Amino acid sequence: MKNYIFLSLIFFLIGAQTLTAQETAYTTDENILYTSDASEYAQERCRLDIYYPENKTDFTTVVWFHGGGITGGNKFIPEKLKEQGIAVVAVNYRLSPKVKCPVYIEDAAAAVAWTFKNIEKYGGSKDKIVVSGHSAGGYLTSMVGLDKHYLAAHDINADDIAMLIPFSGHTVTHFTIRDERRIPGTQAIVDEYAPLYFVRPDAPPTIFITGDREQEMLGRYEENAYMWRMMKVAGHKNCKLMELDGFNHGEMASPALEVLLKEIRVLDKP
Repeated sequence: MKNYIFLSLIFFLIGAQTLTAQETAYTTDENILYTSDASEYAQERCRLDIYYPENKTDFTTVVWFHGGGITGGNKFIPEKLKEQGIAVVAVNYRLSPKVKCPVYIEDAAAAVAWTFKNIEKYGGSKDKIVVSGHSAGGYLTSMVGLDKHYLAAHDINADDIAMLIPFSGHTVTHFTIRDERRIPGTQAIVDEYAPLYFVRPDAPPTIFITGDREQEMLGRYEENAYMWRMMKVAGHKNCKLMELDGFNHGEMASPALEVLLKEIRVLDKP
């Protein structure tokens, strides 16, 4: 009898979970223009997709910037972020060498600003906007969240971002920007295009995630470790550093998405 009750309970729970999954439908609106720039290249690249739950409100939104060294790549919704009760805004931005710094940073800020100004129309909360991305996308995440003037140009306070979660992003000036200036990738620069330049104690909660320090590219772990340390020294109270052992620069994105999902659950707590 006990076994029967136990099995019945298991089947009930499985059925309840299946029903919940079936009840939650998701929609993707594609290629939304997020800029007022009328140039042909802006009209082509300054577009985003939004993937969101149809029958839910007050949900968290992840703004996701793709990688590609700021010279390549295209927007996509990460598979691990689908059907998680959240929205994902996947962003294209203009690329070097067709444009030069800081155009792609400005594009990233415009996409984040679009999210703040429009997410409530889809049922989401503008108090639960997380900015994230891998590699070049991680760099853009940090720049938009730490140098407040990019979002201020859109009347958005960068400190209203709920969380910054850059995946293996440069914290020094990006190597593509250095390449635009004919500076070699091995010569580190920290200027107004480096997240390290904007260390401050009042930034949004930040989680720096990298791959294995022995398998990462261009000292990416050490950059992030130094950034994390300086944020702590400056007095930032909610900053983490995570190194994913055994994963190289490209491989680390998959487990990092699982970390992201775990970390953002705090936004749903009362």
